[in-house]
Amino acid sequence: MEEQQLTSVSDQAEKDEILQLVGFIIGEDRFALDILMVQEIIRTPLITNLPNSPVFIEGVINLRGNIIPVIELRKRLNLPDSTDKKTADSRIIIVNVDNRVTGFIVDSVSEILKVQSGIIEPPPDIVTAGMDSQYIEGVCDIQGELVTLLDFSRILRVEEIRKLKTMSEREKTEGGKVI
Repeated sequence: MEEQQLTSVSDQAEKDEILQLVGFIIGEDRFALDILMVQEIIRTPLITNLPNSPVFIEGVINLRGNIIPVIELRKRLNLPDSTDKKTADSRIIIVNVDNRVTGFIVDSVSEILKVQSGIIEPPPDIVTAGMDSQYIEGVCDIQGELVTLLDFSRILRVEEIRKLKTMSEREKTEGGKVI
């Protein structure tokens, strides 16, 4: 009996946990990621293109002496192109996942969201059945709009991570110049 009460208390505490998320927009869609994964958010600087890179990789940037790969999140998520041009609102969210720093281009960063973990619904099974959508952590309704919570540790597949690492190392050895 006492063990059952402890379990229900811990379940309730888990549902009441407040998560802080960084909200961002791509096209007409709203997304969010855990604020603890975000290293910083920057305006879009000059991005150096890399030959023979996957279509969703925009290139690399030099951020205070560190070469950071930059991914066009719209392309990575296979979202429709509303425009291929970056706007003044476009930002790069610098994310640190497992000591791997990567930049993700989004149309705009909206706000810091405080959400009770209990209102986040798991994604429908039909959405997560494919390997390409394992990065969808959940969906929640915030002020009448659906927000998709993304798990950035799963955005890239293992082979894509290896390729990014190789590209970053190649960029470092070539002194930041793409040949």
